[in-house]
Amino acid sequence: MRKELTAALGAALILTATPALPESGVVGAYGADELMIPCQEGDNDSRSGSVAETECEQYIMGFADALNQAGMVGSGKQICPPAQNAADEMRWAFVKWVNQDYSVRMKMSAGEALMSMLRESFPCSG
Repeated sequence: MRKELTAALGAALILTATPALPESGVVGAYGADELMIPCQEGDNDSRSGSVAETECEQYIMGFADALNQAGMVGSGKQICPPAQNAADEMRWAFVKWVNQDYSVRMKMSAGEALMSMLRESFPCSG
């Protein structure tokens, strides 16, 4: 009896500790819906908005840096991020881009959404 009770409690703990899937439906993916929270909160909360804004911008800058390290950014490529105030510009572009097709784009993974936004918002000219 004690073994069965222990097994049942263990299973209950595992089930309650398992995180829900993000709306993107991609297991383990950080969703665009999740990234939008700090990106929008930075503009909406005058008390702690700067912390949320920094969280959003650091995620986006990390993503952009990874693309740069992979050789996917810059002259002759599809994405040319802004040279000045890049973190803020990309944060604003991300929020605007998601809101243009909110119901579809909020269900994307953050990586998929950022890649699409960067290609559309910051294409390389020429």
